[in-house]
Amino acid sequence: MDRVNLTHHFLIAMPAMADPYFARSVTYVCNHSEHGALGIIINRPLDLTLGTLLDQLEIKLEVPELARRAIHFGGPVQTERGFVLHRPQGSWQSTLAVREDIALTTSRDVLEALAQGRGPEQFFITLGYAGWAAGQLEHELAQNAWLTVPATLDILFELPVEARFDAAMGLMGLNAANLSEDAGHA
Repeated sequence: MDRVNLTHHFLIAMPAMADPYFARSVTYVCNHSEHGALGIIINRPLDLTLGTLLDQLEIKLEVPELARRAIHFGGPVQTERGFVLHRPQGSWQSTLAVREDIALTTSRDVLEALAQGRGPEQFFITLGYAGWAAGQLEHELAQNAWLTVPATLDILFELPVEARFDAAMGLMGLNAANLSEDAGHA
């Protein structure tokens, strides 16, 4: 099988996905290589706001309208660490370029800039990420655990969280209610 690069794709959990972390999830793949994959679940809000997070980090929030922005569960790996998916890229201390116009930053400086109104125009903040070892995601794909589709910026940054699963399915012309929970191979 030729290697497929799923960077900047959505992984949509199939209905039979039993793992509670990923059931009905949409994961944005930030990096996929022969070494493994890293993604951020984009439809799991936590009971935590940006205002509360910044208070915990002792970062003064100077943009009051950001205080109520939700923080999300990005995946089961490093759940104590923050990940900011954003555009444009900018120049932050610890950033992974996903594409020319999208990056994933883990350094405090991006949070400080957001709090001061100097941060990226569009952003999505998670605690934790989803990670796959070399070959693991490919194995899960072969087991029909995921559907894949190229990602869109509107689903990533504009659509309400509760609409993202159905919207990602819609990119494929599918409705989740029409999918069988039984995986199989032709």
